[in-house]
Amino acid sequence: MDHMPQLRIALAQVNPTVGDLAGNADLVVRWARNAVEAGADVVVFPEMVLTGYPVEDLALRESFGAASRSALDALAGSLDDAGCGAVPVWVGYLDRDEVGPRNGAAVLHGGRVVARQFKHHLPNYGVFDERRLFKPGTSLDIVRVRGLEVGMVICEDVWQEGGPVAALGQAGVDLIVSPNASPYERSKDDQRLPLIARRAREAQAPLVYVNQVGGQDDLVFDGDSIVVAADGTLLARAPQFVEHLALVDLDLPGGAARTDADVVDDFSVRRVVLSDEPRQDGVRHPGVIAEPLPEEAEIWSALVTGLRDYTQKNGFRSVVLGLSGGIDSAVVAALAVDALGADAVHGVSMPSAYSSEHSRADAAELAERTGLHFSEQPIADMVEVFVKQLGLTGLAEENVQARCRGMTLMGLSNQHGHLVLATGNKTELAVGYSTIYGDAVGGFAPIKDVPKTLVWHLARWRNAEAEKRGETPPIPENSISKPPSAELRPGQLDSDSLPDYELLDDVLDDYIEGDRGYADLVRAGHDPELIDRVLRMVDRAEYKRRQYPPGTKITFRAFGRDRRLPITSGWREG
Repeated sequence: MDHMPQLRIALAQVNPTVGDLAGNADLVVRWARNAVEAGADVVVFPEMVLTGYPVEDLALRESFGAASRSALDALAGSLDDAGCGAVPVWVGYLDRDEVGPRNGAAVLHGGRVVARQFKHHLPNYGVFDERRLFKPGTSLDIVRVRGLEVGMVICEDVWQEGGPVAALGQAGVDLIVSPNASPYERSKDDQRLPLIARRAREAQAPLVYVNQVGGQDDLVFDGDSIVVAADGTLLARAPQFVEHLALVDLDLPGGAARTDADVVDDFSVRRVVLSDEPRQDGVRHPGVIAEPLPEEAEIWSALVTGLRDYTQKNGFRSVVLGLSGGIDSAVVAALAVDALGADAVHGVSMPSAYSSEHSRADAAELAERTGLHFSEQPIADMVEVFVKQLGLTGLAEENVQARCRGMTLMGLSNQHGHLVLATGNKTELAVGYSTIYGDAVGGFAPIKDVPKTLVWHLARWRNAEAEKRGETPPIPENSISKPPSAELRPGQLDSDSLPDYELLDDVLDDYIEGDRGYADLVRAGHDPELIDRVLRMVDRAEYKRRQYPPGTKITFRAFGRDRRLPITSGWREG
């Protein structure tokens, strides 16, 4: 019985580190060897895997571009030495020529670079502005493997209707591969899969989308690499937030209508022949479709991945944070234990004269539940020295308490080498409900992009997951259920200074994520007095947000990455 031509594709969903050219090259060799041993005909790595992504202004350094290109040439030889030379390997990297920096991808085969391609479509969007970094390239290299024509597009090129994907379809290809580095946002797959399916239908060819995984500064990448058929049907999906080698055998009809033209839709076309011998192996690797994570598990995994990689890639072996007994510090502690293990997490209770006994007890209970290192460092005496010497009262006295706590954590960090974790959430950051040099100190802020109401939701979810597995829920119920308070004066509650968090987050979501103005918010049904109050708090707090530590981005409009307002501004909504 005759079979359609077959091609075994390996999607190498890996976690590179920006700037670590040698380490990333070793990563490529290791995963390529695994793919070759599994019988792969083609191995595809993510966008700029050799340099890590995003390189940001490293792209402007001629020395880095030159080093990247040299590392690519050396990698081709290393793959050949490792027994991978007979299999074409698609590798993303940073190139540089007379035009300037180039976001490129190359095909390595037989110890050589046999094809190169540069990104064509250059959007300006939330991650960083690439227009000044990468110049457009208009060449499309099509590589023949086992008699089948394989084309490539890089990352956002797949977004462009009628762009490189359509040109490849007109030129005639049997398969398109798309190396990517697509940062995670909530519900990203709701957009990703339909987009890839549309492009496959446009080209009338299967499309292999390979995304990186892991954290880089405030970004996190979820993997979720996919393969879709020419009609848009999902054939395979890799799991989220883990390194993974996905093997997929594709039965391709072959003989796609090809043009011998050198130019198609303003794209120059070059064909590179590597092999025409059909595949003989009859063993099949049908595509495995990993189930997407439920929303809470997806967000928690993103936060754990971002914290873990920021800590480890920056050389920290441990973290320290203040434990107040409240919900925010409890969730950050649980994230840190999941990310790094309890032995690497140090929690410090820092009671003042106004700290309640239940808050101290809740902090100690959390430490017992999670197994993290726990200590108590009272700050009342420190606060008294500052207050008496400076004659502080009211808000100034309250803020001294927060700053004594910040100084305590930074002192422990300096002494023991811990990374300090700031525990503020997105709602507090939005309205300026934090103290600079106090609770805002730290090297990383794990829930910086998590609204307060979502913090509660995640806490309940994490406890429920622990119960399902027969484990001790990490977060004390009292930390979840009690009214939130900074405890900087007798009987203080967050509600003394802020609207109800449900109402507040509702307005903030429309104003920040939806970028709505005052009139739009009124039309959306929000109370005008509440709108005016919230918007003024948000706009006045920009200077605080500029000084806050980085934290994992999970939303479309993360502070410091996607949304920046002038600190000095006379504009007011309303």
